[in-house]
Amino acid sequence: MTRDEINALCATLPGAENSDPWGGGHDAWKVGGKMFACIGAVTPGVSVKTESIEMAETLIAAGVGVKAPYFHRSWLLVPLETDRDETEHRIRTSYDLVRSKLPKKVQAALR
Repeated sequence: MTRDEINALCATLPGAENSDPWGGGHDAWKVGGKMFACIGAVTPGVSVKTESIEMAETLIAAGVGVKAPYFHRSWLLVPLETDRDETEHRIRTSYDLVRSKLPKKVQAALR
C-alpha cells in the first residue's frame, strides 16, 4: 500500500484524526487522542500497535513486519510492500485495540 492509501484507510475509521506531532512529515493517526498508526518521514511503512510484546515478536518472526523504531516493543512496523489485506488488518486491529482502551463515554461518542 502507498502512504496515500494508508492515510485514506485510516481516515475512514470513526473518530480518527491525523497530525504531525514531531514535524518533518509524519502522519500520526489517533483515536481519542491515542495513536494507533504512524507513517514516518524516513522509514517506508506504517507502525501499528499490537496487543503485546509477545504478539509483536511473533509477527516479526513470521515476517509480517519489523520492530517499529522509536516505539514500544509492542509496536510493529509493517513495510509498504506488505500484502494489502495484511496491512489493512494490522491497521484495523491496532485501531480496535486502542479504541477499546478508551473510556466508554469516549468510545460511545465515536460511533
